[in-house]
Amino acid sequence: MTISATIVPLVRDPERLETRLAEIPPEPGVYFMRDESDRIMYIGKSRKLRSRVRSYFRDSQRLTERIATMVKQVTDIEFIVTDTESEALALEANLIKQHQPHFNVLLKDDKKYPYIIVTWSEEYPRIFITRKRKLGKEKDKFYGPYTDSRLLREVLHICKQIFPLRQRPQPLFKDRPCLNYDLGKCPGVCQKLVSPEEYRKIVQKVAMVFQGRGQELIDILTVTMEKQAEELNFESAARIRDQINGLKSLTAGQKVSLPDDTVSRDAIALSQDDNHACIQLFQIRAGQLVGRLGYVANADSEPGAILQRVLEEHYQTADDVEIPLEIIVQHELPDSEILAAALSQRKGRKVNILAPQRQVKAELIEMVERNAEHELRRMQKLGDRNHEAMLDLAAILDLAEPPHRIEGYDISHIQGSNAVASQVVFIDGLAAKQHYRRYKIKNPAVTIGHSDDFASMAEVIQRRFRKFAEQPQLKRQGNPDFPDLVMIDGGKGQLSAVVAVLQEMDLIKDVRVVSLAKKREEIFLPGESFPLETESEQPGVQLLRRLRDEAHRFAVTFHRQQRSEQLKRSRLDEIPGLGHHRQKQLLAHFRSVDYIRQATPSQLAEVPGIGSHIAQEIYDYFHAGMG
Repeated sequence: MTISATIVPLVRDPERLETRLAEIPPEPGVYFMRDESDRIMYIGKSRKLRSRVRSYFRDSQRLTERIATMVKQVTDIEFIVTDTESEALALEANLIKQHQPHFNVLLKDDKKYPYIIVTWSEEYPRIFITRKRKLGKEKDKFYGPYTDSRLLREVLHICKQIFPLRQRPQPLFKDRPCLNYDLGKCPGVCQKLVSPEEYRKIVQKVAMVFQGRGQELIDILTVTMEKQAEELNFESAARIRDQINGLKSLTAGQKVSLPDDTVSRDAIALSQDDNHACIQLFQIRAGQLVGRLGYVANADSEPGAILQRVLEEHYQTADDVEIPLEIIVQHELPDSEILAAALSQRKGRKVNILAPQRQVKAELIEMVERNAEHELRRMQKLGDRNHEAMLDLAAILDLAEPPHRIEGYDISHIQGSNAVASQVVFIDGLAAKQHYRRYKIKNPAVTIGHSDDFASMAEVIQRRFRKFAEQPQLKRQGNPDFPDLVMIDGGKGQLSAVVAVLQEMDLIKDVRVVSLAKKREEIFLPGESFPLETESEQPGVQLLRRLRDEAHRFAVTFHRQQRSEQLKRSRLDEIPGLGHHRQKQLLAHFRSVDYIRQATPSQLAEVPGIGSHIAQEIYDYFHAGMG
């Protein structure tokens, strides 16, 4: 059922609010909170919808600052009634995944924690480590995040030694496998010497390691080994034996002393301050610690509620076989029965959730909590350093408050060729790479042999802030896409060019801009002839230097990519009859100019759009004068 939307927030219209609340039934289900733009801000579940939604609007209800901010913006409420609480839990998880409402974001996108990804969306799946959780395709599977990246790399390396897996992201040769195939480390994926079905069976075995099912995999391989030996396939049996020994070495020395070692269990605990909660989740299978996962959340809920949400998000993306039979929690969960019932239904066996108070399981929770405390202290130390730097920068620039979002810009080229620019973003002193942008300079006056950093920087700033100039209704204050400070890499010249374009767009009063000169690390303000009086080792100056260095690195990397692409094409441009489209077709097929040079005329003619005549022209171009 949908309740009609209005513009005025419900808290400012008590009569309409009571009418809306009365329309919500006291049944299990999921509720939505919408704002004046009809966007879903929050999705929640409850066994009694009416009382849960009403609790947000009671004066006596103690709401966190984040939720109180949300409530002030609610203009519409929707709900979906379900038959059971378990259905509400499952529906809530699916809707959050689909809509990703702003106020449902509990776990932060912390790039320091790596994941393992299995790219099931590909014909021959790859397994590798990534820190970009959101970039996978729907069929791809992520495991993690893991807190020990060194150990994770070691485990993946051992897996690639135990099982024949593709070792390279791209083939080394066009028409033959590399040495890894001859050594038995790779089944020849690049030349399709193994069928996709057989290769996926190998990958499924490796995935079991990251699912915490190592012992189950060992049992399966042991049965297979014995069968191969009975059939006198001794070479195959020996290979499986080596795989079993390698798998056993992964968990050697990781025994956790717990009663009933046959039970799979997860243990979760947190440590929090006023702002953040650091959560650790230990995965224990057959008495062995097989995984230690870490999460960071906003500390704006009760500890039990935070743990509940972490577990819901964690198991939402887990396969059913990964769900343990026992979950040990540090604090009682507000809806433990609902979660346990939902997990039991998926597992096909009863899943118990308990908060132990004594003996061995309580000691396990204490160990997990100590690890969470160490992670929180590390985060606090890092946060204190960044906070000090932002306070110092605010004092240097005479800002009313520390800059939350800082953007840095740099230009990169070689004598005007392949001119590009970078935009990097720091949020609360930390790099926010999801907001980085790259620009190709479009100014026709910037060509080979003629560079103009001033005009290039002005172009980039104009493109970045154009939408705010064209749409005056877009708010500046509090807009997460609008910077509190802009830093230009350069001196007074670059700064003056940027100021001129901001004045032209009538944005100079909204955008606070400074420049940082390279030679002496001097900070310049608009309209000032001399730099600010600062020390190069001041925390605020060091923050700007880190921002400047990151902008420079990002710009140079992009410039090198553009230059490499141009070098590829420049050689192909010399071949008669080979236009831009056919060059793209060739590079897409052969991946490099070197492979094109090694190809025969018949292989070249296989490329769409390349006939036998052009194929011979290409071959003759690369082999002219070779006799």
